Order: sequence, then structure tokens, then C-alpha cells
Amino acid sequence: MTSRASRISRPGTLDPLGPLRDPQEPGCDVFLTGTVFLDIIFTGLDSAPVRGTESWARGMGSSPGGVANMATALARLGLRTSLAAAFGDDHYGEYCWDALEQGEGIDLAMSRTVPGWHSPVTVSMAYEGERTMVSHGHEAPPPAGPGPFPWCPPRARAAVASLAAGRREDWIGEAARRGSRIFADVGWDDTGRWDLGSLTDLEHCEAFLPNAGEAMRYTRTDCPRAAARALAEKVPVAVVTMGSEGSYAVDSRTGETAEVPAIAVEALDPTGAGDVYVAGFVTGSLAGWPLADRLAFAGLTAALSVQEFGGSLSAPGWAEVAHWWRTAPEELRGRYAFLDALVPPGAVPCYRRRAVPTIGFRSPA
Repeated sequence: MTSRASRISRPGTLDPLGPLRDPQEPGCDVFLTGTVFLDIIFTGLDSAPVRGTESWARGMGSSPGGVANMATALARLGLRTSLAAAFGDDHYGEYCWDALEQGEGIDLAMSRTVPGWHSPVTVSMAYEGERTMVSHGHEAPPPAGPGPFPWCPPRARAAVASLAAGRREDWIGEAARRGSRIFADVGWDDTGRWDLGSLTDLEHCEAFLPNAGEAMRYTRTDCPRAAARALAEKVPVAVVTMGSEGSYAVDSRTGETAEVPAIAVEALDPTGAGDVYVAGFVTGSLAGWPLADRLAFAGLTAALSVQEFGGSLSAPGWAEVAHWWRTAPEELRGRYAFLDALVPPGAVPCYRRRAVPTIGFRSPA
């Protein structure tokens, strides 16, 4: 197993934490770890694939996926992002590494290349506003050494974790002890028990951001808002995303609640939208924005992402946010007026790498 020296070439972007920075601050804004997939995305399917038939998609894209979705979304919003992950030493792994480090400016100093291990792959098929995924991969072998990977998270303002029932991750508690604010989402509970007590690392979290289905199952409620209020008894900030209805949040420290409707857009591919939402919320939280503004910004970034292919390379940056704000519908301008003080005046959309049908050409296309 080898670790490549990090060669970050950070693209120019607005720094949302600029007014808060000082010489003594951590060099990392957000730390995260997880599995990087090579995503192959098919769009333009009229319906779900039917057994025994061949379906043709009108669109296709490839991009880094898995935890790369969140890392890319954070970096494109100007946060100094550190990712600890295993990469295969195949072409897929090399492509993902270079796309994240060179293309997005993500610090991969804590990541490693695993000889002989092939990259996990996910095929995502988008149709009827939803997506179906098929994945293949094997767990990366543990690194040499006495402790788990990552051995010790860097000192960071925040860390993003994905909780799983019955599993404790030592790095989460260590990150919290080192002063990181922990933001967490959660996946589907395959056990079917939906026991909130089994999410043992929830005790370290500042904010928990499940979707409505997950939140209601964990709290035994039949309403997303009731679920958020129940979760706020366990974490300082509970955010429940409600799809086309928007999101609802409760801050148990202040008693504040907020609800922001979703922005209606024509979605091309919803892959990774939840990760982009969390990245937007983390950005606003670290910048100290009001709760409702954080929900609105997170929803906006997610809405912009679903109009592009893939999960990671669909994530918007500040140029895309600025472009949307200049052309925003009149009925939304009051809710998003906080963007006036944030987006660069006169900013124009810049080129960002997007998902393309293949991972590379021998010569420029």
C-alpha cells in the first residue's frame, strides 16, 4: 500500500469562511472518509429496465462516486477538504484520484493506493425522477499498522460521517475530541430494526441529516416534522429532507425551527443530490448563517446538481450559484436575498469538469 504526495492545485473560488480565518486555525475545513466508486450513470431511460430486454439510454456519464460526491461538493463550495480513502491501482482508481486531487483540489494526503485491488464500480440508471443502482466491489484490505484506517483524523473545523446501525467508527469520536464539529447522515437500515440507539456515534454529532423515510422509521413517527423534533432530543440540530417538499430543521439549543420548500427544477439525474445537500448545509453552518438560510442554500445546491450528470461532478460551485441568483424567479428572491452578500459581483459561470461517457481520450476531444 502506498500513499501519494498530495499535489493540490486549488481552482480559484469564493472562500465562504474568509472573514473567520486566522493564522491559528486548522489547515483543513472538513475531513471525511469512505469508499470511492467509479460511477457510470445512464440517463434518458423512459422506464425501468425490463427483464429479458435491452434498454438504450439517451445519455451516459462517468465520474468519481461514493464519498467523492460529498468531497467534491464541499471543495467546489470553497472549503478546504481532506479525504481519507483507498484507491485501486487500476485505471479507474487513477482516474478518480486525479479527478479529485488535480481537478477539485481535494487533499488526498491521508488516502492510499492499494496494489492489486480493483476500484468499486456503481452503475446508476436514472428514470422517472428516481434512480436505481447496481454496485460491485470488495472491501479494501486494511493498511499495515496497529490501528484502523484512518489512524487519526487531521485537526479540522468539521467532519462528515455516514452512520450505520450497530457500527461504531473510532475516528468519529477522535475527531470530535480534537474539536471537529460532526455532521452525519445515515443509510438504509438493512436489518429492518430502525433502532436509534444502534447509531452509537450519534452522541458525537452536532447535526444529523436523514431523509424523511429514514427519520420517521428511526423515531416511530408518521410525520417528517415530528421526526425532526424527536431527533432534536438526541442531537443539537436535526434536519429532515423531504424531497420535493423541501426540508425542515430543529435547533434544540435555541428552540429555533425552520422549513424551506424545495426549488422546482427539471431533473436530469438525482444521483448524489443528498450529498450535495449536506455539503451546502455544512458550508452555511461553518460560516455561521441562520438556520433557514442554511436550509435554503443546501436545497439550492442540490437543485443545481440534479440538472447535471452524476453525483460528484454535478456539484455546483459559486459561479453556478451566482448565475442562478442573477436569473432567479421573482418569487424566490426574498427567500434567497442572503446571496447578495455572498456571490461574487459580475461572476460568470466558469468551466467545471462534468461527467462524460468515458474516463479519458488519447488526445483532446
